[in-house]
Parts: sequence; structure tokens; C-alpha cells
Amino acid sequence: MIMSPFNIETCARPNILALEPYRCARDDYKDDGTNILLDANENACGPPLTASAVSVASTGSGAEIDFLGLHRYPDPHQRDLKQLLCNLRNIHVHTEKSITPDNLFVGVGSDEAIDALLRCFCVPGKDRILVCPPTYGMYSVSAQVNDVGLVKVPLLPAPEFGLDVAKIKEALSTEKNVKMAYFCSPGNPTGSVLAKEDIKQVLEHPTWNGVVVVDEAYMDFAPEGSSLAEWVAEWPNLVVMQTLSKAFGMAGIRLGAAFTSLPIARLLNSLKAPYNVSSPTSALATYVLSDEGLAAMQRNKERLVRQRNRLLEELPKIRGVGRLRGGVESNFLLFEMLNAEGEPDNRTALAVYETLAENRGVVVRFRGKEHGCVGCLRITVGTEDEVTRFLEAIEQVLAEVNGGKTETPADEAKKEAEANGVVA
Repeated sequence: MIMSPFNIETCARPNILALEPYRCARDDYKDDGTNILLDANENACGPPLTASAVSVASTGSGAEIDFLGLHRYPDPHQRDLKQLLCNLRNIHVHTEKSITPDNLFVGVGSDEAIDALLRCFCVPGKDRILVCPPTYGMYSVSAQVNDVGLVKVPLLPAPEFGLDVAKIKEALSTEKNVKMAYFCSPGNPTGSVLAKEDIKQVLEHPTWNGVVVVDEAYMDFAPEGSSLAEWVAEWPNLVVMQTLSKAFGMAGIRLGAAFTSLPIARLLNSLKAPYNVSSPTSALATYVLSDEGLAAMQRNKERLVRQRNRLLEELPKIRGVGRLRGGVESNFLLFEMLNAEGEPDNRTALAVYETLAENRGVVVRFRGKEHGCVGCLRITVGTEDEVTRFLEAIEQVLAEVNGGKTETPADEAKKEAEANGVVA
């Protein structure tokens, strides 16, 4: 037998060879069905579906899924679904103009839009994108896949985690071949909504010929009217990405959307595979965007917000939990873990993360290696029972890790007051 001269190391593209497979916290801990999963920012309340929404029907309309029609390709344009998304976002807070289905691209989660935009605007091996760490990791991964470079301008320090507008504008003026700027609002892992005025300043850059991308995956957990989706009717170079994975609890169907100007939408829709959104995905998305689905989503969101507020109240009382870093406009919170000396510490945070999962069946996410997030765990908001179990577990685990020596923020405040002659 003659051996093939094939050598993957010299045949594959170097930027692809350098990739590492995507890993999540669950890769480290086998889920036997009893774990509490507070690591991936999923909606713990589940999807807002009724039995009728997923019924099997040979013919059907509305939200029913025609499983017997799966031998036919899905609608390649999805205009009805796009109109529902427009109805949701035409709030006329940021503009009197209305967006239409022609302003939309829909695809397999926001990740398809992230990648499609890179392929539309960036020449491999030449162009770059700007990102603001700490931020969602797929911007960098997708850039690497497409052989596109990175320019990094970190967010302002915690707890604000806002855009450093001056440095961003400077980078866009001086760095060569920057075609896009990816901003995450609310941020992941920061949970902070970016200021509209800051984004506007970038859009108004006098010399930069590029695209501003605002990823609003968690926007439905933010105050009403925060989304900038309808603003794409005003700006030719703005893209606003959203998803049904978070507040809508539909992570399993992988449906994302990009709102943008008509020319950019036309490019994205020309670039995509013909039938990128499946019929079941479209039917389920149509249902959750209906009046019934939206009402159920709202009820689930209110349940999660109550538990988010509960975590905000209870976590600072636990010995060894430090400061909240970032905002509260998402379905997760970023908190410091303190060592025995009362300092945020990655070794402590990693030990808490591992012990929670291995010994308590509670999986959160260690984010201590992210810029400005030393000692931090990202904690997804769960159901009432899940939050109860988490709070009990983290108090016990922190006591084990630190030997019961760490002071609470309340203890520290009391000591400082006493030192200053203030009687608490």
C-alpha cells in the first residue's frame, strides 16, 4: 500500500490549526440530571411554549409544526418571522422611522451573524476588527477562523465597564484596516448596558469607514426601551444583533437576528446558505413572538428578575463574597470571590468554582482570566429552588476554601466605621 503524502499540518490553514475546540464549564463536569446549571446564561424557566405549540400536524398554521412537511425545504426568506421581530423592536424611542423585514438577517444564533459580517467586510490576512475586553469570546474565535486580526481596546474599569470612547476613536483613526467594531450590550460577562451616547460617538467618527456591531443578546433583561435595534433605520453602518436564546428561553432552536441598514442586510442575505433557518425553528420562533408567547416570556422574565434581585440582596451577606462587578441588566451576575485576606483572588475563585461543581452539583462559570475580572465568578440567575440551593452551597464552599476566615463586606464596613469613630 502506497502511503498518502497528506500532511494536515501543511495542508490546513495555519489560523485553523491554531484553533482550540469550544469548551464550556459542563465539559469538566458530567451532568447526571441533578446538577444546577448556572454557567451558560440560559433561561432557567424554560421555553414559553404550550402543548399546542408543538403538536404534530399533517397540515397546520400559526405555531404548529408540520412535521409531515419536513421533506420540503424551509422558507429561504422568513419574511413573516422577520415582521414579528420588527413588531417587537419598532418602539419609536430612538427614531420615528420604522424597520421592516428588509432590515433583517436571521440565522443560526447570533454566531452566524458574527461570522457572516466578518466574511462580508474583512479580507482574510489583511483586515482587523476592534473588540473591547472583557467581552463575548466568539468575536475573537470567528475572527481567527476567518484569518482576521484583532485590535483590543479594554472597557473602562469595573464596575462601570463602559466604552473607552476616546481610545476607541483614537484606534479607529490610527490603526490600519479596522473594518468593524464589536460591542456587547449588555456585556458578557459584565452585565452592563453600554451608553447610547458612547455608541453614537463611534458612529459619528469623521474618518473611519467601518461597521459598528452591537450585540444585544441579553437586552430583554434590561430596562424597557434600551434596545437600539430600530436605530439601524438612522445609521447606514450600524448592526444590532439579537437572539431568542436568552430571555425567550429558546437556546435549543438557535435563532438569531441582525437588524441593519438595507444595503448591509442585502449583503448578509445574499451571503447566507439558501435555507439556513429550519422549518421547526421558524415555527417555534413564530410562536414565542406571538401575543401568547410574548406574555409567557414576560412572566418567565419577571420570575428571573425576582431571583436576580434576591441574589443581589443575599450574596453580599455571605462571608467570602466580594463586590458586584458590572451591571444588573442581564440574567447573570459577576461577583468577586475573596481569599482569607479579603482580597479578590483567582485561586480562591477557581477553587470555589471547582468545589461547587464537584461536591455540590452546582455549575457556574469562572471568569477570573478575563480583563478586569480578577477573582470573579459569573452566576446565571436560576429558578427559586436553584437559587436557594446555590446560596446554601456557595456559603458552605467559601467557608471550606477559606477556613471561615474571610470577612463579609458588612464586616469590613463596620470596622472602617469604628476606625473612623462612627458608632454603627
